[in-house]
Amino acid sequence: MTTTLAVPARAVRVTPRWWVDAGGAVAWGSLLVVTALWVAGGGVRATAESWTDPLGRLTGLLASDLLLLQVLLMARVPVVERAFGQDRLARWHRWTGFASFHLMLAHVVLITVGYAGAAHVNVPAELWDLVVDYPGMLLAAAGTLLLVLVVVTSMRAARRRLRYESWHLLHLYAYLGVGLALPHQLWTGTDFVGSPWSRVYWWTLYVASAGAVVLYRLVLPAWRNWRHRLVVDRVVSEGAGLTSVYLRGQALDRLPVRAGQFFQWRFLDGPGWSRAHPFSLSATPHTGVLRITVKDLGDGSARVAGLRPGTRALIEGPYGRLTGERYTGGPVVMLACGIGVTPLLALLGELSYAPGQATLIYRARNEAEVAFRAELDWLARHRGVRIVYLLGPRAGRPSWLPAALAGTDDVAALRHYAPRIAGSHVYVCGPDAWTAAARNAARSAGAGPVHTEQFAW
Repeated sequence: MTTTLAVPARAVRVTPRWWVDAGGAVAWGSLLVVTALWVAGGGVRATAESWTDPLGRLTGLLASDLLLLQVLLMARVPVVERAFGQDRLARWHRWTGFASFHLMLAHVVLITVGYAGAAHVNVPAELWDLVVDYPGMLLAAAGTLLLVLVVVTSMRAARRRLRYESWHLLHLYAYLGVGLALPHQLWTGTDFVGSPWSRVYWWTLYVASAGAVVLYRLVLPAWRNWRHRLVVDRVVSEGAGLTSVYLRGQALDRLPVRAGQFFQWRFLDGPGWSRAHPFSLSATPHTGVLRITVKDLGDGSARVAGLRPGTRALIEGPYGRLTGERYTGGPVVMLACGIGVTPLLALLGELSYAPGQATLIYRARNEAEVAFRAELDWLARHRGVRIVYLLGPRAGRPSWLPAALAGTDDVAALRHYAPRIAGSHVYVCGPDAWTAAARNAARSAGAGPVHTEQFAW
């Protein structure tokens, strides 16, 4: 029960709000720089003679820029993660990925057609000559095929048919695809070879992208795992397919994590250990022990119940913005659905609300699926948290309410269960559709800041 005690958050740098605007400006600015360098290199003038070749160069440059921005978005750079949150970065990563892919296809078509017209040969023959005879083009062709594989398996229809582990493994080929597809630009690209400013820009972007991946996806996780050396201390069944894992390690007070955040976890318990899973902390950190609570969803999470004490754990993170970083005191309303209660439980132990200021609305399918009843009762008694349980199957319409209340207005129900919702800090965690309904209801009810985090892949 000590894991639910109020624990002050360790001092973590607060991300300035203007970083969000600055990050967006940098992304758009990079596209403007690429376009400006293309114009300075005679791109506009060349279109008067033949539009296919210069536009092919421009689409290739924009595709390359977006590919490298895509790498940076998911390089796990801490300042970027804190500013935007992994859910928003994942959406942008997807959008930039599809945009760069379509620009890359346009680049291939336009360049091939332009070269074929200039050489007075058919398009397939010219494509073959480009791939076989031009420096770096064989590598570019291999990289393009890998990127096609990644894009196809990232489509929603394909993702629904793939296990997460299989999709994630295939997705890693994107790094190899980018590494193979871009070098031909360095060796033969007119805009790169002919302009020192272009060379400075592109080398800077290449080094920054590769360096970010190496530093934050490899070096930093390796350092943290060596420093903290997490091992399983004990495994506790919470009932209804829920399992809590308690972990101990070294210098955990120096681990820069806050309640509400999650790590990517790997447990060295046998085959399949390399597949990482995102699990939130279900108890307030900095108590000398970490706890995660996992629901058996049939995607490898069932293995957690069989972990033995002493099993080594590897982590990447922490990630997520569902934290108290922006909380400045006052009333708090939390809405949880199912396993989404875990990060909110950790937050209830960390936030510095006064007795009677916090309300937790906990949605579950039935009484047996209510987790951490004893800890929630403790929070109600000792910290004055108001707990509201909403049980039953989901409503037949998009709603955060159960079926028994399907005829009730979402906003009116929220105001009923959380009378102080207006102006409150609101934290929401649960399945995507449920979270969207709860977030919309909170905003319509006049809530203050609404904090959410989506974990779907």
